[in-house]
Amino acid sequence: MPRVTRTPLVTQSNILRRAANCSVTPGCTIGTVTSALSLAAADDALAADAGGPVRRSRAERQAIVLDTAERLFAGRSSRSVGMDELVRETGLGKMTVYRLFKSKDDLVGAYLSRKAATVLAFIDAELVRLQGDPRAALLSVVDAVERDVTRTGFRGCPFNNVSSEYDDPQHPARSAAADYKFELYGRLERLAEEIVPGGGEDLAAQLHLIIDGMYLSGGLLGPDGPAAHGRQLAERLISIALERA
Repeated sequence: MPRVTRTPLVTQSNILRRAANCSVTPGCTIGTVTSALSLAAADDALAADAGGPVRRSRAERQAIVLDTAERLFAGRSSRSVGMDELVRETGLGKMTVYRLFKSKDDLVGAYLSRKAATVLAFIDAELVRLQGDPRAALLSVVDAVERDVTRTGFRGCPFNNVSSEYDDPQHPARSAAADYKFELYGRLERLAEEIVPGGGEDLAAQLHLIIDGMYLSGGLLGPDGPAAHGRQLAERLISIALERA
């Protein structure tokens, strides 16, 4: 699968100075955003240890804005939520929010990048837990998707929902969603290659399609629709791949 190389927004020479203000752009990957948030938290901790004034840290303010964005975007759509409404819901000042995220587009991209980092971290923990059993690890990813699409209030995949609102392929939301899909596919491919050496690419693509289909079907037809058959189909595809190996 071709991969467009993007230049990181935060360079090695200025990462400490700019990390707290890093916003998602077509050149800022999931890892860059989460590293920036971590560095911001570390800087806040150092300031507190130094006896600085007690106040809400930058990392806390970022979390408040992103938590608010997640709540509003999930209930409606990112386009229907204006910045004035979002700022009001955060309880923070307008200038404070815009110091953290320079634009609505940057905020939307950061929201998806943080969500992607959370999902991928969960998957990685499962892969470590099931290390040595790639079949069980692959199915655990499908199981996690099934739990997600059957939970109360599920309205579809946020990466598909939000990124589809923007036509520009270089929009931060589209870039963040594409990064997430690429990272997920990479994990599926590595596991599939362990099961079927030389045939991992095809199996991973098929499983990735099942996952996308479960999210789409679950959002439209509910947990009792075709999404309920995702794991069974994944098991069948893995078995067929093993038979042909």
